[in-house]
Amino acid sequence: MELQLPKGVRDFPPEEKLLRDELVGALKSVFERYGFNPLETPMFERFDVLGAKYAGGAEILKETFRFKDRGGRDLALRYDLTVPLARFVGMNPQLKLPFKRYAVGRVFRDGPIKLGRYREFYQYDADVVGSSSMLADAECVRVALAGFRALGIPVTINVNNRKLLEELLAKGGVKKSKAIEAMLVLDKIKKVGLGEVKKELKEKGIPEKSVDFIVTLSTQKGNNNEKIGKVKEFLGKETEGLQELEGLFSYLEGVEDVEYDPALSRGLTYYTGTVFEGFVQGSTVTSSVCGGGRYDQMVGELLGRGELPAVGFSFGLEPIMDVLAERGREKAKTLTKAYVIPIRNAQECVPIVERLRDAGVNAEMDLNGRAISKNLDYANAYSIPYVLICGPKELEQGKVKLKVMASGEESLVTVDEAIEKLNV
Repeated sequence: MELQLPKGVRDFPPEEKLLRDELVGALKSVFERYGFNPLETPMFERFDVLGAKYAGGAEILKETFRFKDRGGRDLALRYDLTVPLARFVGMNPQLKLPFKRYAVGRVFRDGPIKLGRYREFYQYDADVVGSSSMLADAECVRVALAGFRALGIPVTINVNNRKLLEELLAKGGVKKSKAIEAMLVLDKIKKVGLGEVKKELKEKGIPEKSVDFIVTLSTQKGNNNEKIGKVKEFLGKETEGLQELEGLFSYLEGVEDVEYDPALSRGLTYYTGTVFEGFVQGSTVTSSVCGGGRYDQMVGELLGRGELPAVGFSFGLEPIMDVLAERGREKAKTLTKAYVIPIRNAQECVPIVERLRDAGVNAEMDLNGRAISKNLDYANAYSIPYVLICGPKELEQGKVKLKVMASGEESLVTVDEAIEKLNV
C-alpha cells in the first residue's frame, strides 16, 4: 500500500503546529481584548441544520461532506462555524444579549484546491448576536484589522452592503428572482476577471447593461466618499442599504485600509446587510484572509421567531499561514529550551531534569545513551538553545556544564544557577 493523504488535507509537523498555535494565541488575545468569549461546537451537525433555508445556501451545499450515521440520520461535516453558532443560540434561549463569542475549529468543504484553499481547514470566528447597530459591524471590522496588526500582516478590508447591492441591481433592471444569481456572479470580478463575469451573466440570462453601474464603479479608482456619492446620484434617494453603509463608515472614521467595494456580496446566501473581506497587500496569496458580515435572519429562522440580528466574521488560518510562508517567517522546531546529556549516569540526571521542569523550564533528556557528539547534533537539529552536560566530575562538584548552543560558550554552574540563566 502506498501511503498518501486525501487531496486537500495536510499533516502539520511540530514546527508548523507551533506557528499555528502562536497565531491562534495572538488572535485569541485580540478577541478577548474586545470582549468576546470562547465557544466550541461539534465538527458535524444534522444536515437539515446546515442545509436550512437561511444557512449556507445551494452553492456551499455542493461542497458539503455528507454522510449517515448507523441510525440512518442524515449528517454533514460543518462548512463554517456560523451555522453551528446559530443553532447553539437557538437551543439556548436563556442567553443574555448581545452574545459575543469567538471560536476556532476545523471546517470542511469539498471544493477546488489552490494556494490558500483546502478541503479541511481552520476558521477563527468572532460574532455578535443580538445587536442591529452598525456599531457591532464596525467593531467586527476593527477586530479584524487589530488581528492582522498583531500578526504583522498588512491587509485591505473590502466592505459592501447586500441590501444596497440589491437596491442597485433593482435600479439597473435586474429582476428580483435573478438578484441572488447576479450577486454571486458579480462577487467574482476580482477572482476570475471581468471577461468571465460577463460570460456567466449571459449564461444566466442577466443583461450586462443592468449591472453596468456596479461593474464600472467597482473597477474605478476613487475614495469611499466619492464612490458613495456616485451611488447616491444613481439611486436618486436615500435607501436602507445606503443608510447602513454610511452608518458603518461613520463608525470607522479615521480607520485606514477599509474600502467600499460595490460588487462584493460573498458567496453565502445568509448575509442580509454588511459584508466584508480582507486581502493581504502585496501578496501572491489572492484568497481572502478574512471575511464575514451581517446575517439577521439565520438565528431567528432556526428559532422560528423571525429576525434576530447578528454579525460576525472569520479569519482564514490556512491562507494566513501561506502568507507567512511566502514572507519567510521562521518556524520554531521545538519548545524545548534545555537538553540534558547524561554521561553514563542517567539515573542521577533524572532529578536534574525534573528540577528544571518544576522551575518552569521546558526540558528534555537523552533517552538513548548516545555519545556527546550525537547528542549535540540532536540539539542543533531541533535548535534547542541550551545543553546541560552532566558528567561524573561535574556532579561530584554539585554542578553541570551549561553550553549556549548559538555561541558555543560553556560555564560550570549549579542547577539553581542554570535555572536562573534559563529563566531570564
